[in-house]
Amino acid sequence: MSDQSPSRLRVGDYLLGGDGPLFLICGPCVIESRDHALFLASKLREISERQGINLIFKASYDKANRTSIESFRGPGLDEGLKILSEVRSQTGLPILSDIHETAQVDAAGEVLDVIQIPAFLCRQTDLIIRAAASGKVLNIKKGQFLAPWDVSNVVAKARSAGADRMMVTERGAAFGYNNLVVDFKSLPILRSFGVLAVFDATHSVQLPGGHGASTAGQAEFIPYLARAAAAVGVDGLFLEVHENPAKALSDGSNAFHLDRLESLIEDLKRIDDVIKRSSNADGAKAGFYRLPTDDPQRVSQL
Repeated sequence: MSDQSPSRLRVGDYLLGGDGPLFLICGPCVIESRDHALFLASKLREISERQGINLIFKASYDKANRTSIESFRGPGLDEGLKILSEVRSQTGLPILSDIHETAQVDAAGEVLDVIQIPAFLCRQTDLIIRAAASGKVLNIKKGQFLAPWDVSNVVAKARSAGADRMMVTERGAAFGYNNLVVDFKSLPILRSFGVLAVFDATHSVQLPGGHGASTAGQAEFIPYLARAAAAVGVDGLFLEVHENPAKALSDGSNAFHLDRLESLIEDLKRIDDVIKRSSNADGAKAGFYRLPTDDPQRVSQL
């Protein structure tokens, strides 16, 4: 395994990663309506400005992998991208959303600052290559079925198509039926591939299919996992938020309450500052220690 130091990424007006402060990817699971997206984005913009933290707005225009055929999927590609474009123009926030088919890349690339590859699709070669060829920053969600060292193959696919600006997001690993578990060793392993490492603290508390026709979750553990990731050392945090998770149209069981976000950000900033100041004083790289082996599978045994 190489021990590359990822370049800082330019996303909108932000410069992310490297020795810089923690950034957030934040927003609702799905676009519920134009008014809701604009409301939530404006609130997140206000919080990011008060906290002095870079924030990318995230919302899906289509949830193509919902548990049930009856589940709400969102407004779809055309209407969803119109809404996200309006969010971008009104708030100035960079925009991230996920694609599910190669045919969506061109339209999505006209609006999005970051194209996201969903976890379930992270081994879809054609999708990754087409997204990489767009020239956009990519956020690749690590599949629940992948070991962290296996992500090197996913990154290699994207680089083969010219991608040189990537994040990889850890979101837990399948642990038996209807459960996920987080291995925090994943974060330095992912970063060693020369990408920014992001931790998704909300999808990591999912209980997939736990409600039978929908996914359950344990949102009470979100702040604990988020703080743990900041203590390990991470470039960014991914948090799906909602002002009323009980009424959310998708993934409400693992959404973080908007009213609690600012307090959590304050905790994360303090932890991130301590970790990065300590590491820089020791000559390490922004909170990540050099991995002690070139064999990625050996890392899991250390």
